Amino acid sequence: MVTRYRLVCMDCKVDYVPDAVHYTCDRCGGLLSVELLPFTDPMVVLDGWAKRPLSVWRYAELLPAKDRAKVVSLGEGGTPLNLCEKLSYLSGIKEVYVKNEGQNPTGSFKDRGMSVGMTKAVELGMKRVICASTGNTSASMAAYAAKAGLVPIVLMPAGKVAVGKLVQALVHGANVIQVRGNFDDALAIVRDLCLHEHIYLLNSLNPFRLEGQKTAAFEIWEQLGRQVPDYVIVPVGNAGNISAIWKGFRELRDLGFVDGCPKMIGIQAEGAAPIADAFKMGSKEVKPIKNPETVATAIRIGSPVNWKRAIVALAESAGMMESVSDEDILRAQRLLASSEGLFAEPAGAASVAGLMKLSAEGRLDKESKVVCIVTGHGLKDQAVVLQGSYRAVEVEANVESVVQAIVLPPPTGAPPS
Repeated sequence: MVTRYRLVCMDCKVDYVPDAVHYTCDRCGGLLSVELLPFTDPMVVLDGWAKRPLSVWRYAELLPAKDRAKVVSLGEGGTPLNLCEKLSYLSGIKEVYVKNEGQNPTGSFKDRGMSVGMTKAVELGMKRVICASTGNTSASMAAYAAKAGLVPIVLMPAGKVAVGKLVQALVHGANVIQVRGNFDDALAIVRDLCLHEHIYLLNSLNPFRLEGQKTAAFEIWEQLGRQVPDYVIVPVGNAGNISAIWKGFRELRDLGFVDGCPKMIGIQAEGAAPIADAFKMGSKEVKPIKNPETVATAIRIGSPVNWKRAIVALAESAGMMESVSDEDILRAQRLLASSEGLFAEPAGAASVAGLMKLSAEGRLDKESKVVCIVTGHGLKDQAVVLQGSYRAVEVEANVESVVQAIVLPPPTGAPPS
């Protein structure tokens, strides 16, 4: 089955030919969306899924791939949905789950979208691909470009990317260029380059990349026994992921597979929270932050290109945006690691920080089912841990010295395992 779809401007509703290179609307500059055409029998689609392993391409009928033989995959998707009983106890929420996207091939959720975006690059006959990145996008794009045999070009803000992510981009053969500016400066250069050079842009401005990321919603629905949670909490940087996950739930509803959808909750770091700030003020326009700063480098973005998509997702789902401090984020990172055995990079832990804040403020239904998206693995940003309060102790090689050095952890208030 070949997926039938349209490429439509979100603002002026102009249609574009899916087989040409388009990132934004030529008429009004609006964001483009991949819209599926109706299926004759959606149940046939559902039956097809049941015969495949849990992964991004399990849902091939809902993905914009013209030629399945050209799919570029590293086995992305199929990440675990962990029931977190200690987090539930500590937050006071009846059911808390963590969707651990750090178990994707390059350690972040970006692999879902990159598989579809890189597949589109191959279909279009592109030879070079490019992205601006705070780290995870570059790591993912470089790996998938290596698989596809394309040349990857990465622009990064100089000195602002975690070493683990930089290493990933380099080892996969990317042409890494560090720009003396921030992410937004790098993305502006990338967009300009793609207008004048035959290079394919693979930031989340590319509507095909978001199609892969929406599959997290399909997996959550299946992992919960074909049910949807009450809330899905997502870290927000460029705002592509929250928009994509919402689109996935909306498509499940439009296909008749679910009656209702979860409320989407976006979490930004206080030093990089333009969408959260606009939401709190009741504004439908987002004012960029010139010099965003946060320990959560993956969401250190002051001018998110997908803010309009995020606003739509919040409005359609009756959701909300909130910001959390760096202290909240690091506390959530420690809590997730010490209570549930899950190691998230700071940006990934922002969803758990949001859970704890919103629950403490009484803004979540205590009887609800909540899914927190942890977007990336903690090994990507080891410096944050090593610069913090964690310490390894060196002692003499004898039993007495070791016994004296053993320190019992403080009680967390969680029930015993």
